[in-house]
Parts: sequence; structure tokens; C-alpha cells
Amino acid sequence: MAHRFHLALPAGDLDDAVKFYCDLLGCSKGNSESGDSDSWVDINFWGNELTLHASNPNQSLGGVRHEVDMGKVLVPHFGVHLSASEFAALKQRLNDQGISYVDEPYIRFKGSDFEQETFFISDPAGNILEIKTMKHPDKLFD
Repeated sequence: MAHRFHLALPAGDLDDAVKFYCDLLGCSKGNSESGDSDSWVDINFWGNELTLHASNPNQSLGGVRHEVDMGKVLVPHFGVHLSASEFAALKQRLNDQGISYVDEPYIRFKGSDFEQETFFISDPAGNILEIKTMKHPDKLFD
């Protein structure tokens, strides 16, 4: 369990959030607590602990776009690096379900040690996720 990343986010309606993260993305549900406005659920986000807190589903989370090599990306965002096969399977599942991309799949840093395919999607509460696969994952922090 050492070196796991933990992130807690407002998630709007928790039933919608669990369907998105578990049924669509393929994550699994962990511990949870029910209460009037203090409900939360832990999601196994590819080995990391994502805690989703019930929040006003009508509340805008905002965000601004920052310039990067591929254009302007929404910040804040979070995400995960997947193997090429996991990435392809998830991308296919999203396409099969008609999920709209915030930013379409794109190859960044082509031909370099940091080459990656990435895309951005939004969860039901408006949290932005970046999903990527690295061509050379062992080179990320050399």
C-alpha cells in the first residue's frame, strides 16, 4: 500500500459518479459512508485511492485552459497512465458508449522518449480526467 496516491473530489450525485467510475471506466468501489450531505465513496482508481464526496450536482467546478504543446488543456485535471492495451480497451469502451471527449485523443511528443497518446474526458460532476499511455513509461522520470 506504500506510495499510493490519494485524491478527494466533489462528485455531485454519488450514484452517477459510481456508475461512471466503476461501470464505464472499470474501476472498483471500496469503502464508503452514507449521510445526508457527508456521503463519500472510495474508488480504486488503478491502484490509487480516489475519494468521491457527494456535492451539489448543479455546482460548476470551473477550470481554466492552459497552453501546452497540444493546445489549451483544462486545469485542474487528474488522470492515470495505462498500458497500451488498457488504454485501447478503455478508449473503445468510451467510444462504444458514445462518451464525448473534452479533448480528442492526440499523440504528444511524437518520436521522443516522452511520446504518449492522451485524451481528456469529464466525469458527471465536471471533474476533468486525462487518460494516457506512454510509449516508453520507463523514461518518464529519468
